[in-house]
Amino acid sequence: MRKIVYSLWFIVYGIFLLSTINYTLSTICYAQTVVSSTELIERAKELNGREVVYEGELIGEVMNRGDYSWLNLNDGQNAIGIWTGNNFLNLVSFAGDYTHKGDWLQVRGVFSRACPVHGSDLDIHAQSISLIRRGRVVRHQLVPFKPRQAIILSGVFLCLLIGRLLSRKLKKK
Repeated sequence: MRKIVYSLWFIVYGIFLLSTINYTLSTICYAQTVVSSTELIERAKELNGREVVYEGELIGEVMNRGDYSWLNLNDGQNAIGIWTGNNFLNLVSFAGDYTHKGDWLQVRGVFSRACPVHGSDLDIHAQSISLIRRGRVVRHQLVPFKPRQAIILSGVFLCLLIGRLLSRKLKKK
């Protein structure tokens, strides 16, 4: 009889221990998913005032405003304005334009559908920024036939201009 009681006690204790470990491991951490700009725009009412994670390419210029700055991040669909402290600007090397591919940044911050501080604009007030991928210089190659085509079209334009001027002179006589 004692062996049965000890066996039952061992089984109950084992189940309790496994349940405790399972519960502890299942609540460790869940990573917050990255939201897209389209999702921010479409679910603006729902996400207003919440902490979000957003990723995108830094485009345009960094606009300094005292101790803070505006960044524009484009995820390929839309651009979202990011209000951040200047302490994060040391991460920035390249802003996207015709000759540069901008740095790809991940921003964690509070989303505002109509920010009362910034004239009711849709923006994110950054709490942290991390660099995902460094930007680079983009070299555009000239297509071989384009210079020749430009010279030919310039010649045609010049001939038409001369013809127009000559026809006006002949008309006046």
